[in-house]
Amino acid sequence: MDIIIGKNPVIEALRAGRLIKKILVKHNIEQRDDINELIRNAKIKKIPIEIADIKYLNLLASGTLHQGIIALAEPKQYINLEDLLSISKAKNEVPLYIILDGIEDPHNLGAILRTAEATGVHGVILRRQRAVGITPTVVKASAGAIEYVPVVRVNNISQSIIILKNKNIWIVGIDSKGSVNYDRIDYRLPIAIVIGSEGMGISSLVGKRCDWLAAIPMKGRISSLNASVAASIVMYEALRQRSKT
Repeated sequence: MDIIIGKNPVIEALRAGRLIKKILVKHNIEQRDDINELIRNAKIKKIPIEIADIKYLNLLASGTLHQGIIALAEPKQYINLEDLLSISKAKNEVPLYIILDGIEDPHNLGAILRTAEATGVHGVILRRQRAVGITPTVVKASAGAIEYVPVVRVNNISQSIIILKNKNIWIVGIDSKGSVNYDRIDYRLPIAIVIGSEGMGISSLVGKRCDWLAAIPMKGRISSLNASVAASIVMYEALRQRSKT
């Protein structure tokens, strides 16, 4: 079972038609108008509502702020790379993907998914080993975006890049040592944007597979940005360029 923690993630799971087994709420929470509407919608869908002890909710949430509401749902399904490639084609849109080369912080992944949904990214590709997957913390941090952004989990990022390039997808790695500024890239092309891990950045082999290594200019004293911040900057640049076409 997936544990969906907090009001907004549960609301989005309901809206997206996620198969929810039950919703757990703390006593008297239904007196709040926003929660009352959520519970009413759940009952319309015939989803059981169960009053739960706050200690049990805290245990399920494992330290994540749950706002007195948790849903137990069927696991979020990863899709395969071929299915991802068909999504933009079905929408008749130029492909735009995010590749995460070793993101380990669930809050970073959640934030990236949230921005990906907001900017029209067609899907996110994750590394299977030494990287975070879809966890309750990721679901909470995504504020419900996980329900709408397709996610692929692959064994080998480098091999996946080769597959994408064979499908005429250009690969842009975001790296502080990049030879071109990120905003000089034409994101109106079919593009996959690579974001490296929090500590090591893009791995050497993945970097060699990129068509461009692009840098985000830095004027301050620190040498790098948080991975989710860097990803957001580039995704919004892609949205800006594509909005002009």
